[in-house]
Amino acid sequence: MKYLKYLLLFIPLTVIGLIFKWNATFMFFCTCLSIVPLAGYLGMATEEIAVYTGPKFGGFLNATFGNATELIIGIFALKAGLFDVVKASLAGSVLGNILLVLGCSIFIGGLKNKELKFDAQQGHFTATMLLIAVVGLAVPAVFTYSIPEKLISSKYESFSVIVSVILLSLYVVGLVYSFKTQADLYGVEHADDIDSEWSLPVSIIILAVATVLIAFESEVLVNNIEPMTKAVGIPEVFVGLILIPIVGNVAEHTTAVIMALKNKMDITLEIAVGSSLQIAMFVIPVMVLLSLIFTPMSIIFKPIELFIFGVSVLIANQIVSSGKTNWVEGLKLMSVYIIAAVGFFIIG
Repeated sequence: MKYLKYLLLFIPLTVIGLIFKWNATFMFFCTCLSIVPLAGYLGMATEEIAVYTGPKFGGFLNATFGNATELIIGIFALKAGLFDVVKASLAGSVLGNILLVLGCSIFIGGLKNKELKFDAQQGHFTATMLLIAVVGLAVPAVFTYSIPEKLISSKYESFSVIVSVILLSLYVVGLVYSFKTQADLYGVEHADDIDSEWSLPVSIIILAVATVLIAFESEVLVNNIEPMTKAVGIPEVFVGLILIPIVGNVAEHTTAVIMALKNKMDITLEIAVGSSLQIAMFVIPVMVLLSLIFTPMSIIFKPIELFIFGVSVLIANQIVSSGKTNWVEGLKLMSVYIIAAVGFFIIG
C-alpha cells in the first residue's frame, strides 16, 4: 500500500471525468486505477477490525468482506444486465487467485527460500471444498444439454436458486466447522503477523468510506465497459476474466507474495485459495440470489470457463495436499494462467 495509495488521485479525476463527459476508455481505466488502492484499504480495515474483535468474528468479517470489491462490481453489473461480465469476473477471480497469485507467490518465495512448507491438512480442506463448488457449478451447465432450449430459462431460474442455496449453506457449515476446529482457516493472519496501525473506530470509518467509494467507482466502471470494449476492440469476456479480477485484488495479491517471501505459506494459501473458496461458495451464490431483485441470472457458466476453473482447482489440490512446494510449481501455475489469458484475449 506504500505506493498504491498514490492511485487515490484517480478518484477526483473520475469525478471530473463524469462532469466533463470524458472518453469511455479513459474513464474505464481511471476507475480501475481508483479501485486498486480502495480495495487495499478495505482489506486492511477488515483485518484491523479482526485484530480487535478476535479470531472468530474476525474470520467471519474476512469471509464476508474479503471479496467485497468483486461483490460490489458484480451488483452494478447485474443491475446493468451484464450477466456475462458478472460470471466472467467471478470465474476470473478464482482463476487469478489460484493460478496467478498462488503461482507468483510460490515462484518468488521459492526463489528466495528454495522449498516452501505449509499445513497440508488446512490446504487440503479448502481445496476439497473448492472441488465440491466446481461440481455444484458444473452440474447445471451439464443439464443444459438434456433440456429443450425453450424450457431452460423457466427451469434454470429455480434450479440456479436451489444450487446457490446449497452452496451457500455448505459454506456457512464450513465456516462454523472452521471456527470450532481451525480458527484461522478462513480468518485473518495470526496476531503475531499483524501490527495494528489503526484504532477500532478509525478502522470502521475507513471500511465504510472505502466501501462507499468502491460502490461509486464500480458503477462508473460498469457503465463504461461496453463502450470501452467496442472502442478498443477488447473482448468483454477478457475484461471480466482478466482485468476486473486483477484490479480488485492487487493489494491482496501483493500481501500474498510478501508472505511467501517470508516463508509464511499458510497465510499465502489462506489469501489465494481461501479467497477462491469465498468467491465460489459465497459470492457466486449471493450474486444469483441478488439477481432475483433485478433480472434473474442463472448459475450456468460457459464450458470453457468451467473447464479452466476445474483444471485450476485440480492443480491447486495437488500442490496444497503435499505440504511443500518450490518455485518450479509456481512457474507452472503462472504458465497456465498466461495461456488462458492470451486465449481469451485473442479468441474472446
